[in-house]
Amino acid sequence: MSRVFALSDCNSFYCSCERVFDPSLEGRPVIVLSNNDGCAVARTPEAKALGIEMGAPWFKIRDLCHAKGVVARSSNYVLYGDMSRRVNEAYQTFADDIEVYSIDESFLDFTGMPDPEQRARDMRRTVRRWTGIPTCVGLGPTRVLAKAANHLAKKRPELDGVCDLTTAEARDRLLPQLEIKDVWGVGRASVAKLQEIGVHTAADLRALDPRVARSLLTVVGERLVRELNGVLCNDLDLTPPSRKGIAVTRSFSQVVTTLPAMLQATAVYATRAGEKLRRHGMLAAHIQVFMHTSRFADGPARSVSGIARMREPTSDTLDLVRAASEATRRIWADGFRYAKAGVILDDLVTPADAPRALIEPTDPRRPELMAAMDHLNRRFGRGTVFPAQTGVMRAWTLRADMRSPAYTTRLSETPVLAA
Repeated sequence: MSRVFALSDCNSFYCSCERVFDPSLEGRPVIVLSNNDGCAVARTPEAKALGIEMGAPWFKIRDLCHAKGVVARSSNYVLYGDMSRRVNEAYQTFADDIEVYSIDESFLDFTGMPDPEQRARDMRRTVRRWTGIPTCVGLGPTRVLAKAANHLAKKRPELDGVCDLTTAEARDRLLPQLEIKDVWGVGRASVAKLQEIGVHTAADLRALDPRVARSLLTVVGERLVRELNGVLCNDLDLTPPSRKGIAVTRSFSQVVTTLPAMLQATAVYATRAGEKLRRHGMLAAHIQVFMHTSRFADGPARSVSGIARMREPTSDTLDLVRAASEATRRIWADGFRYAKAGVILDDLVTPADAPRALIEPTDPRRPELMAAMDHLNRRFGRGTVFPAQTGVMRAWTLRADMRSPAYTTRLSETPVLAA
């Protein structure tokens, strides 16, 4: 039986999430900005039509946005993550096997299902009705072809949001319309190499000898050619890989120049890293702390990092905060204007694989304490319970002057329909 993969992609996902809860944004140009309102990371088609590029710095496009009526929003990742979960719950009514590829993309296995194209259209309608998020769906016998079909579905209005490349006739007709730069897995350097030998479209790449593709683009190129020809090389990854590392890094809304403020910041990041460790069921044996000044700012430059080790691998927030503070004090130097800092945990292990300490922890109740803290923060919102060292007044925290409410995850910010 021939395989059928569906790739469903949410259209302008961050912007679409904003529109779900603010219908006045429909039809208007909208952009979502990165952390600290730095640059555009999501744009509606209306914003793209005004020439706003992905990654455009806010300070450069602010006047244009004000003049053209562009609505800018600070990133609201709590909202986007919850909306992504809701979208994938809708997908589960259409397929048993789903690979969540990113926050706005998922592969589904439609193999053996009658009329996959109609199923894709039904799924689009259901997702839009249940969540308000518009999607496009690509179908193909391989993941690369499903990705190509999805790109065509987004770019060609006559396809009405669904492109089916499961047949050879459809591939012959549509792949010549897909530029080589838009083929999944072909990077900028690879585009230049392929164009030098006359490969300009997905159809050209499909016709390339796999051995030539391998010599130009390694084994990845050979697999691309084979998948474009309908030969399955990569199946769905239904088991999420174990985390190898966790990083929590942020740019500051204003420079940090004192050790107490930096200790507060790294304690906040270590607390967040501990939450992630426990959610993934992993432990860390050491923590790396880094901080650096901005390369664009005046004044002396400095970039430094340091490592602190735990007595045994742990996911205990208090142990992580203590270790992060130790590393922060060791690498700190006065006289610099630090613009960014972060903590990194790598070489993670599962509790079953972790080496045991000769002496057990002094307080066996700590796992229960961490579980209680996580429960309270899930129930009442992140930051309900936190280590005192993270502080309350955080002048350095992220700037998000245009952030929308946490409509779906915080009761106090839930929309209320007036009578």
